[in-house]
Amino acid sequence: MQYWLMKSEPEAFSIQDLKKNKTTGWDGVRNYQARNLMRDQMQIGDRVLFYHSNAEPPGVVGLAEVSKTGLVDPSQFDPASKYHDPKADPENPRWIMVEIAFLEQFKQIVSLPEMREMAELDGMMVLQKGARLSVQPVSEAHFKLICARAGSQIQKSQKTKK
Repeated sequence: MQYWLMKSEPEAFSIQDLKKNKTTGWDGVRNYQARNLMRDQMQIGDRVLFYHSNAEPPGVVGLAEVSKTGLVDPSQFDPASKYHDPKADPENPRWIMVEIAFLEQFKQIVSLPEMREMAELDGMMVLQKGARLSVQPVSEAHFKLICARAGSQIQKSQKTKK
C-alpha cells in the first residue's frame, strides 16, 4: 500500500462533499507530475490524506482511498469546462485521473501550521517551500503520524485488528 496527500479547495470540493457523494473522480489535474503519479503509481486501496488548501487554516481533514485507477479525465474534452484542453485527443487522452472513496472525516483538522511544528514530519512534501503539487506521495510514517494526531478512528481500528 502507498500513501498520498491530495489537495482540494473546500469551495470547489470538500471532505463533506466526498462524504456525501461517497466517491469522486479526481479530475481537473493539469500538472504533468501529478498526472504521472496518478497514472503510473497509484493503486486501488492506496490511502489518501484529504487536504483542504486555500482554507483557513489549510490542513488535512480526512481520509480516502483510491477506488479506481487509469480513468480518462472527461473534463479535458469538454469546451465548457475550465479544465478543457483543446490539444487533448480522445484517441490518445492526455489527462488521466483516479477515483477516490470516502473513508473518514477527522474530528479535528491537522493544520498546516501544526504540521510545521511537528519535527517528525520533516521532509514531508507539503511542508516544503514552493511545494504546490495537488497530488503528493506521503511516507507511511508521515501518514500514520498525521492520522494519530487527528485521532483517526480508521487507523485505530486497523491497529486493533493486527
